[in-house]
Amino acid sequence: MAGPKRTLERYALLSVGAAVLTIALKVLAWWLTGSVGLLSDALESLVNLAGALLALWMLRLSAMPPDEEHPFGRSKAEYFSSGAEGGLIVVAALLIVWTAVPRLIAPQPITVPGLGIAFSVVASAVNLGAALVLLRAGREYHSIALEADARHLLTDVWTSAGVIIGVALVALTGWLRLDPLIALAVAINILWTGAKLMRRSVTGLLDPAIPQTERAEITRIFVEYSRRYGVSFHALRTRHAGTRRFVSFHLLVPDAWTVEHAHRLAEEIESRIRSLVPNASTFSHIEPVSHPSSYDDIPLDR
Repeated sequence: MAGPKRTLERYALLSVGAAVLTIALKVLAWWLTGSVGLLSDALESLVNLAGALLALWMLRLSAMPPDEEHPFGRSKAEYFSSGAEGGLIVVAALLIVWTAVPRLIAPQPITVPGLGIAFSVVASAVNLGAALVLLRAGREYHSIALEADARHLLTDVWTSAGVIIGVALVALTGWLRLDPLIALAVAINILWTGAKLMRRSVTGLLDPAIPQTERAEITRIFVEYSRRYGVSFHALRTRHAGTRRFVSFHLLVPDAWTVEHAHRLAEEIESRIRSLVPNASTFSHIEPVSHPSSYDDIPLDR
């Protein structure tokens, strides 16, 4: 896992670099125009930077090997990154509201709109490129931290598009209140995104099962081996924590089988599961098929 984890850290560093560049461009765009919409866009980019730095930290923490105090590793650290980024998005939305409401009450003119829009367009292009790269990497490596960062950046792209359109419309129509109104719309949009990220992170901390498609692959393996060897299975339990998957099951074998025979088959089945379920750690328990006690431990709490 060390190789993939180092790769994930490099993607997180890409996000940090993109955030720094877009902050500089958007702050310059706001400074030139005085647009509260562009200011709201710059504030969200500050959140992008904080989220990217947190994702980098959590990815490094999750890459630490298991130890005596953390025998299953620290892969759940990614959920803290995703949840905290959702919280930062909510904070950014509140800051946007705080800056937009006074402008709604007392509108201010926008200066040099063309140049400000140009800088904002370049910043959006940087964010879009980084987001697409991070989203692909997040899906490939099953990293919720990278995927959350990517979705935040994509939200920033759509936010910037709305702000750019708003600034352009203000310049064309002269309706100054349109600028803070669009900023408030941006705040509502990113608030929704932050809430979804936080909800997904909380769900991940509650040990959900692995995706249904992966559970179906395991079931197919069980059916295949049941037909070939006359064995059966129960107590299949799965969970995922960040990039890691955990799969446990009970293998019921004929009473006459030797321990070595049953163990060899269990190892083969576990290997098959690991080949189909990415980043899976497997645990099997062998039981005699005809003994009554073999069926007493199907529930989690017996």
